Amino acid sequence: MSFFKKLKEKFTTQTESVTEKFRDGLTKTRDNFSNKVNDLVSRYRKVDEEFFEELEEILIQADVGFDTVMDLVEELKKEVKRRNIQDTKDVQSVISEKLVEIYEAGADDDSFQLNIQEDELTVILFVGVNGVGKTTTIAN
Repeated sequence: MSFFKKLKEKFTTQTESVTEKFRDGLTKTRDNFSNKVNDLVSRYRKVDEEFFEELEEILIQADVGFDTVMDLVEELKKEVKRRNIQDTKDVQSVISEKLVEIYEAGADDDSFQLNIQEDELTVILFVGVNGVGKTTTIAN
């Protein structure tokens, strides 16, 4: 059996375990992010520049990515102004909407398919939040 067939077989058998770890990691990240946003909303009465600055910090700490954070906050500011939102509690749903839009815009069904080349060099990039088992998966 070729190296790549073994690798593909091993990867396939570990997919369920990795998927579960990934979901657990994302659950922790989501819960932590949600708690921070809920805390932010409860501390501010109105939507102002300070609110958006602290939201930026929360998003960056959640590893959203600087450019994405800046684009997201700009979109949020526009949407808050367009909808004339004054209360911070009303911003939570807009944040969710905008995050879903970003996620869906980046979704690509082909990105989940392995493209292992039998007799050629194949490079596999593992990406994920801390603690989801990237190194363990690669080592096994």
